[in-house]
Amino acid sequence: MSAPRRALVTGGSGDIGSAICRRLAGQGLEVVVHANSRLEKAEVVVQEIMAAGGKASAVAFDVSDGTASAGALQDVLADGPVQVVVNNAGIHDDAPLVGMSAEQWRRVIDVSLHGFYNVTQPLLMPMMRGRWGRVISISSIAGQMGNRGQANYAAAKAGLHGASKSLAIEMASRGITANVVAPGIIAGSMTEDVFDDSMVKQMVPAQRPGTPEEVAALVAFLASDDAGYISGQVIGINGAMA
Repeated sequence: MSAPRRALVTGGSGDIGSAICRRLAGQGLEVVVHANSRLEKAEVVVQEIMAAGGKASAVAFDVSDGTASAGALQDVLADGPVQVVVNNAGIHDDAPLVGMSAEQWRRVIDVSLHGFYNVTQPLLMPMMRGRWGRVISISSIAGQMGNRGQANYAAAKAGLHGASKSLAIEMASRGITANVVAPGIIAGSMTEDVFDDSMVKQMVPAQRPGTPEEVAALVAFLASDDAGYISGQVIGINGAMA
């Protein structure tokens, strides 16, 4: 029996990240749950997965730090290749551009966009040797439409679109796909204090927020063998907002 495929999910302890981890583990993948610094939060997700009969481990490093990322990923790869990477780590630091500090601009882009490079690049050669891989990046409707006060966030996420489309072309002949999932308003800790029910009904034709589990279902499909001919795509999951 061959070893199960392995998946690394950055930002794996948050609402969407943990749902993705649980869904991938439920499909039989061995999941590496990433956290930025609070390893104990990733460990909680690991314990949930293991209690349900899955396989998982936890890792903590700052995706915006290239040296730290390379060292941590070297340790991860020592246990075998990672065939699925989900670039889910991201942060908000909102302000109108006229009042946005250089640190606010850089910090958001460092995590979402530079983090994509720092995490994905070291995993590609092992994927190429196995001639199978899935690179899935979590963007946002803000990266497609823009959003007031989020020029930094929208720029970082839109950057993922171009990077993923280019990577898809480079890797297409190697059995490796690269796609982007762009959620709209998703229920969870990051949105519950921002959007009330009336705002959601006004903004979302579906009249409700999405759920982390719905995002996870799309990611899990893109991570499967069935999605082998889908690559270079930005797929919205937003209740018909765009």
